Amino acid sequence: MILEIKDKRIEPDILVLELTGKIILGNDSKRLEWRVDEGLKQDQKKVIFDLAGITSLDSTGIGIIIFCYGKLKAAGGGLRVAGAQGVVGQTLKLTNIDTLVGTYASVTEAAQGF
Repeated sequence: MILEIKDKRIEPDILVLELTGKIILGNDSKRLEWRVDEGLKQDQKKVIFDLAGITSLDSTGIGIIIFCYGKLKAAGGGLRVAGAQGVVGQTLKLTNIDTLVGTYASVTEAAQGF
């Protein structure tokens, strides 16, 4: 399954990117970086990646999450990850991404205090 990205908003200023499919090597995953870039152009600096629908995450996906985190942090914003389960959640823990980027059980928890 290709990566699908749906935009949602939590008022007043949080962009939620609801992701479905795989964040793996390929041009499809690059769209996630482009979407964050588009958000920054619109002054959207607080972003939550909702990974509840992600079934696979490889080193490219890890790199994209780190890259987006760095871009948002440099712009004065932040990135949080929500809903990672199973092998995706384990991958985030094994690579210590969960200590760099805040990881939360749900989008609602991720949005609190953002």
